[in-house]
Amino acid sequence: MLLQHPGHNHPCWQHPNQHLTIHQSHQPQEHDNHKKTRFYKSNSCSSLKQGTLFVFSTLPFIALTVLVFISSSPVTAAAAAPDSSSSQFVSFQTCFNLGKFHKVTTKLDSNRKTSMTTTRSLMMKVPLEKLTTYANSYAAAHGLQVQVMKKQQIEAATDSSSSSSVAAAASSSSYQCAPISLLPNVFPYSAFASAQELAPGFNLLVDRISQDGEFLIKTLGGEHGVISKDDYTRKLLELYTDIYMNDKDEDHDDDGAQKKKKKKKPNFAKEAAVLGIHRSDYMLHPTEEESEGGSDGGGYGLKQVELNTIAASFAGLAVNVAGLHKMLTERFGYELKDWLEMNEQIVMGVDYTPSPDVTQGVPINPALVNLPKAMSVAHEHYKSRFVAAQEHPVVILFVVQEGETNTVDQRMLEFQLWNNHQIPVVRMSLTRAKSQLQMDEDTGALYILPDVSEDGSYGSVPLKSEVSVVYFRAGYAPTDYPDGYDGIEWQSRELMERSRATKCPQLGYHLAGTKKVQQELARPGVLERFFEADGSKSDQVLPTVDLKQMRAAFAGLYSLGEDSVKEDLEAVKEAISGKEGDYVLKPQREGGGYNYYGEKLANKLKENITVQDDGSLTLGEDLAEFILMQRLFPPKQRAILLRGGLVEGTGDSISELGCFGTIVRSHEGEILQNEYAGFLLRTKFSNVDEGGVASGFATLSSPFLC
Repeated sequence: MLLQHPGHNHPCWQHPNQHLTIHQSHQPQEHDNHKKTRFYKSNSCSSLKQGTLFVFSTLPFIALTVLVFISSSPVTAAAAAPDSSSSQFVSFQTCFNLGKFHKVTTKLDSNRKTSMTTTRSLMMKVPLEKLTTYANSYAAAHGLQVQVMKKQQIEAATDSSSSSSVAAAASSSSYQCAPISLLPNVFPYSAFASAQELAPGFNLLVDRISQDGEFLIKTLGGEHGVISKDDYTRKLLELYTDIYMNDKDEDHDDDGAQKKKKKKKPNFAKEAAVLGIHRSDYMLHPTEEESEGGSDGGGYGLKQVELNTIAASFAGLAVNVAGLHKMLTERFGYELKDWLEMNEQIVMGVDYTPSPDVTQGVPINPALVNLPKAMSVAHEHYKSRFVAAQEHPVVILFVVQEGETNTVDQRMLEFQLWNNHQIPVVRMSLTRAKSQLQMDEDTGALYILPDVSEDGSYGSVPLKSEVSVVYFRAGYAPTDYPDGYDGIEWQSRELMERSRATKCPQLGYHLAGTKKVQQELARPGVLERFFEADGSKSDQVLPTVDLKQMRAAFAGLYSLGEDSVKEDLEAVKEAISGKEGDYVLKPQREGGGYNYYGEKLANKLKENITVQDDGSLTLGEDLAEFILMQRLFPPKQRAILLRGGLVEGTGDSISELGCFGTIVRSHEGEILQNEYAGFLLRTKFSNVDEGGVASGFATLSSPFLC
C-alpha cells in the first residue's frame, strides 16, 4: 500500500519554487449534469531532480521508506484522490511551500452558468504542513479527536463481564485528530437557511408518525413487506406494537377458545414523555431550471438524503471543526482567498457576486448548546412529575456501544450537561444494562444499581440512581444486539422502553426514521395527511410548517415491495437498463456501508427480478427490505482530507449537510420544545460512494456560506 505521511519530519525532497502536482482523471459514474474536472502539473523547473516518496506498509509498526530520485523532463504525478482501482497515492503535495493549481473545466451541464473551458492559476500562499500543524494543534486543544484503542484494548472493552475491564481499556487508550477536511466547503447560504427552516417541521412529522401505529404497521409490515425479510426491523415493530398498541390481555386463542391468561409485563411507556434528537441530512443537487442569479445557490437545490432519528452523532465534534475552520479562514484569509474563490465559483457559478445581505464565512454552530438544552428540558420535566423528594440521584443514561471510539463527541454532551445544567450522566452498554438496570414494577421508575466495589477499586456508579432520560447512542444496528433477538440486549431495550423514563428515541421515533417510511412519505398526499388535522393543544404555539418546502426537499424514492406502483417499476427498469448510476439501493440500516451502487446495484436488482413476456417486471420478495432512491449529484469541490492527523489526499470532493433538530413532547401531547439545533457537514472524495464518518468513508467539515 502506498501511504503518505505529511506534516512530519520525513526526508521528503522540497524546493521553494516546486509547484504542487496533481493529475486527476478518474470520473467513476460520471453524471451528465456534472462538470468533469482535471488537475495537472505545471512544472516550470524541468531541469530539477524530482523525487517521489513511497512508503510500503509491511509488518505492523514497521515501514520501509524508499526515496527514488529521477532525472528527467517534466513528470506527471499520480492521482491525489484515492482511486477506485488502486491504493491511496499522493506525491509532492505532502510538503510544499507554495501550491499552484491549473484548473481545466469542461462544461457538461447546459444549465450551469460556466464557460465551456476555463483555465486558472490558483495559489495557496501557505505551506500545507503549517495548516496541518495548526489543525492537529487545534484538535488537541479543543477535543476535536477520536479515541484510538489497540486490538487488545478493544477486546477488553467488549468483555462486558465487569465494568472494570471497560474502564481499564478506556484508561489506556490514546486520542488522535478526528477525520476532518482541512478547510471548509462552500455552501449556498440560501440552501443552508432552508435546511434550518425545515428542522422544526421534520421534528413534528416524526412525532406524529410515532403516534400512528396503523401507518407504521401498514408501511413496514405485511406478508411480503419489510419485516418479512428484515428481522431487525421486525423486532422493533413487534416491540412497538406490544408496548404501545396492545392494551388487552391475551386470554384467547385465534379461534376464540379460552386459554390460560398470560400475565402482562409492567408497562409505563405511555406515561413517559419523549425526546427527539434528529438529524436531517441533505445534499445539493442540480435544479431542473437554469439558475437566474448567483446568490440563489448557483443552480443547485436542497434534497434530503435521510432523516436520522436514533444516535444522530457528531454534534460535539462538528462544533469544534467549525471553530477550526473559522479560525483558519480568518487567520489565513489572504493566503486561502484563491482556494476559497475557486470552490465558490464551482458551487455558485462564475457569474456569482456576493450579496450584501449574506455574511460570508463559517457560521457559529449551536449544537453543543441546543442538544444538552433539550436533554435538560426533558430531565426537568421528568423531575417535576415524578421526583417530589429526591431519594436517589437523578441521572441521564447514555446507552453506548462496547469498544466505542467516538467517545469524545459523546463526552462533550455529557460535560455540557454538567457544566450548564448540573445533570450527571452514566454511560452503559445494552449488554451491561441487563444486570445493572432495574425497573420498579409499581411505579415504572428505572434505576441503575451501584457497582462500585467496597474498596473503590472498580465500578462507576457508587449509589443507586434514578434514570430521567435514556439517550441511545447505540442500538441502531443488529450488531448492537450480539446475544440474538431474544437475548439480553433486546431484553435491556424492552425494559428501558417499558419504564416511565423519557426515551431518546422511543420506538415510534426510531421506526419513523426507517428508509421505508421515508419512501412512503414521498408518495402523493402521505406527508400532507400528517398535518391535515392538528391534534395538538389549542393554546400551543407551533412552528409554521411549509409542506411545499418539505416536499420539495424529497428526492425520488421508490418502493421495491408488494406496494410498488407503476412509477416504482419504471425506476427499476431504468436502473437495470444502463442508468444504474442514477440510483442508490438502500436497506433499512444506519451507519454507512450497506448501500448498493452502480454495477452492484444493477446486479442485485436483476438477481431478484423476473421479466415477463410482455416486458413487465415482477419484483422478488428479497427486495422488500430495500428502497430505490434517486442518486444525488452535489458540486465537486477541491478538498484536502485528513485522517489520523495525516493528509489522506487532495482531490475532488462532495459534501452532505446535516441539520440537527430537537423536540420534547409530554405524555399528554404538549410540545415543550421544538427547534433547529445545529449543523454538521461531512465531506468525502467524489469517487467514494458511502458516506459514514465512523465507518471510515467520510470526514467532518463545515460550510463556508456564500
